[in-house]
Amino acid sequence: MTARGFVRQQLDVLWADGKGKSLASIAAAWGILVGVRMVYPVIIPHLQSSYGFSLTISGLLVSSLWFFGSIGQLPGGVLADKYNERTLLVVSIGTVSVALSAVALSTSLAVLFLATAVWGLGHSLYPIARITLLSDLYSDRLGSALGVTMAVGDSGQTILPPIASFLAATIAWQAGLGVAVPFLLVIGVVLFVVLPVQRTPDTGSSDDHLAQMRGILRQLKDPDLGAMTLILFLYLFIWQSFTAFFPTYLTTIKGIPTSTASLMFGFFFAVGILAKPLGGAAYDAFGMRWSLIGVLSPAFFGFILLTVVDGVLSLFVVTAFISIMLGSGAITQSYLADSFSAELQGTGLGVIRTLTATLGAGGPIVFGAVADNGYFVEGYLALAGVMAVIIALTFKIN
Repeated sequence: MTARGFVRQQLDVLWADGKGKSLASIAAAWGILVGVRMVYPVIIPHLQSSYGFSLTISGLLVSSLWFFGSIGQLPGGVLADKYNERTLLVVSIGTVSVALSAVALSTSLAVLFLATAVWGLGHSLYPIARITLLSDLYSDRLGSALGVTMAVGDSGQTILPPIASFLAATIAWQAGLGVAVPFLLVIGVVLFVVLPVQRTPDTGSSDDHLAQMRGILRQLKDPDLGAMTLILFLYLFIWQSFTAFFPTYLTTIKGIPTSTASLMFGFFFAVGILAKPLGGAAYDAFGMRWSLIGVLSPAFFGFILLTVVDGVLSLFVVTAFISIMLGSGAITQSYLADSFSAELQGTGLGVIRTLTATLGAGGPIVFGAVADNGYFVEGYLALAGVMAVIIALTFKIN
């Protein structure tokens, strides 16, 4: 069977039994949420012009979005275990809509950072509730369902950054962010109408919840789960560092026009549209180890090649190599979701995602400081080294 036929078969199964509308609405909302989050990297030059800050401050702004999008995932996971996910998803969409409007209307650096923090917190309510709801709907095909959802997310990340770059160049950078708000409001209404209310509120005592938390922390002592947590942290450090400054690297180091750099940045996520469902399906079929190694190894070579190749066509090819790593999300998150019971799934995922993403949010700050000191190229070689560590750790997980 061809790759196209395999993907088609998986989609037909996922759409069956009336579940397809829920999956489609969850995926569409995720596409807009993560797509607009990737607008920041392509409008960094415009923000620098408006506010007069350096690449280090640019990295701090992007890290603020990631940091607050991380620390909210633990309470988001707890809430996903206690209440129905539909409410959390809709609240997430509404909060991000308000925060985006505040970012676009900001007139000072303080307001910009504050609105960015609220944006991150609103975003943080979505990921865990999305996973626990999909786990209920697709108990035997979670990897495939997450792969499709993440692929749609990459569609948003492919489409929105070039649109935002065009609007920033022709109108204003605020237009690049504000254009997503109407779509978020519409998809929020769709989620409320389409999604089922499956989870009964948990009325357990605070002592019960503390006991659950202690149980989760004990599980993290398991060598395999601990190794996967370290892998996820290192991957997020790489991913956040790379995406924060890739368009800037292309324009300042490689001499690529801004419009072409935006298209190349979108192309990075476009490859993920195929890589993520294939990665999820590979997890369901072959397990974690070899599927994860298979999607991460090309990125190791891609980071090295990125420092030596020139020319638009060659850079597009290297970008495709690096973007195959996007298939890892469906693998690692399915593995983690399968590691916890249904009662602890949201909280367990929240603990791990908050821990790893909060630490990983430091990546753009570190990478921005490295670039400010003239070591942009060396920074990408360092990312290749971190990727090699991840691959080595994967071999150790049973």
